Amino acid sequence: MFKTVRLSEHHRREDFSCGKPTLDHYLKRQANQDIKRKLSACFVLEGANYQIKGYYTLSSDNIPLVIVPSEIKKKMPASYHYLPTTLIGRLALDTRFQRQRLGELLLIDALKRCFLLSHEIGSMAVLVDPLDTDATTFYSQYGFIKLESGRMFLPMKTISEIF
Repeated sequence: MFKTVRLSEHHRREDFSCGKPTLDHYLKRQANQDIKRKLSACFVLEGANYQIKGYYTLSSDNIPLVIVPSEIKKKMPASYHYLPTTLIGRLALDTRFQRQRLGELLLIDALKRCFLLSHEIGSMAVLVDPLDTDATTFYSQYGFIKLESGRMFLPMKTISEIF
């Protein structure tokens, strides 16, 4: 069963290990503080007994209009120097559940959540900051466009075609 819920104090964070120390550390030591400070929201793929199979974070962000590809830039008002986006700040899967396409399901869940939120608050794209080449390859498979800054984005128009 696939069920994502908000991270809570009941979830067993200490058992989580994705193989990337910065992502493990974030979940175990920083996520609660970011949630309390309203810096991000954290959603977990929940297993039995509050086990965390994977997680992702969402927050608002923006990108400079000047770095957006020209085919998108020409459709945007020139008065916008920055375009509103939703950031998937982190996305990680416990090593015990990798290679089961759960990372793809987490990404789809995050994109759907972002798309639904875009009806309530302006967001023209989903943005990611890939941690490494593995992450860049992963996001590329789903149509994310690499920007000169190294960040990647997926226009909300593309996401709307999925949902």
